[in-house]
Amino acid sequence: MEEIRKHFPALSTCTYLNTASNGLIPKPVVDWRRQHDMDLMNLASVFRDQHRLHVEQIRKTVADFFGASVLETALIPNFSFGINMVLDGMPEGQKVLLLKNDYPSVNWPVETRDFNVCYAEINENLERNIEEAVVKHRPEIFFFSIVQWLNGIKIDFEFLRKLKTNYPNLLLIADGTQYLGTEHFNFAESTIDVVGASTYKWLTAGYGNGFLMIKESARNRIFPKSIGFNSAERFENEATDTAYMKHFEPGHQDTLNYGSLEQSILFAKSLGSEKLYQHITELSTKAKFRFAEMGVLKNEVLFRENHSSIFNIKGDEKLFQKLKANNIIASLRGDGIRVGFHYYNNESDLEKLLEVLSLRV
Repeated sequence: MEEIRKHFPALSTCTYLNTASNGLIPKPVVDWRRQHDMDLMNLASVFRDQHRLHVEQIRKTVADFFGASVLETALIPNFSFGINMVLDGMPEGQKVLLLKNDYPSVNWPVETRDFNVCYAEINENLERNIEEAVVKHRPEIFFFSIVQWLNGIKIDFEFLRKLKTNYPNLLLIADGTQYLGTEHFNFAESTIDVVGASTYKWLTAGYGNGFLMIKESARNRIFPKSIGFNSAERFENEATDTAYMKHFEPGHQDTLNYGSLEQSILFAKSLGSEKLYQHITELSTKAKFRFAEMGVLKNEVLFRENHSSIFNIKGDEKLFQKLKANNIIASLRGDGIRVGFHYYNNESDLEKLLEVLSLRV
């Protein structure tokens, strides 16, 4: 894995454990971006003449990577943008189950609209809490993050499968921003009806790009209102000719940012994405074991069998500043310090963190 690190120059200047905030962009992607802008500068509209074909190529790369159909996939600037369009296309007054203290871009768009909201607690008993809430409140929609931004708690996919079996009319909408890019995910095989993500974190694609996937079976529940040029194929088309997923892509599409997502996916595939996922799992498992030994994890994480690559360790501003002084990049989140391990991290990064944690006063 050491060969990979040469593509991320920032790793030579710090111990970077902050992918949950901002993923590092591989140098080959930056090189591609530079060439893209040079072509746009030198060729202008001649270069843009091919943008429709380029966008469709990007869409196919994204869809294939996550086991979706191109007809289920839209390219969006970020998760927040896409999910607001989804919610604007849903009938008001429906009962929606959320998780307390889930990411603001999940909860706020629901809470500020005319939905009937109920909640489940995020702790070591997450799945039991969700099931009890479904039994009690009978929601029509369950909207959640696959991995929690504050502490890295990951929902159990087998639980989601059983939940959907028992409640087939429960629409499952998921934010995959803190999850996708860390392990294999196949949209077609999952029970999730709608998934979206910003891709500047674990997919290492920079800002201004993301995607939204909606299964055909969910389209009788979501009626998108957005539309504009690019939604239809050509000027001669009528607005009514708009394909379903193209409602989420009004206006001119940015081949630089969406192309960066494609290039990041191609980069991961060139390295062997399954090998990268295995490395993330092994390093994160080791980190959890070592954190448990040190007593820096809360029970809500400690008592869960399967966890993600994100951890919130016990610590305050003083410890956070100590990490910064030792050139360890992390984030203050909630009442602790959030760290995360990606495929470009190694055991030396973990050991450096553990060394500073062991010296805390």
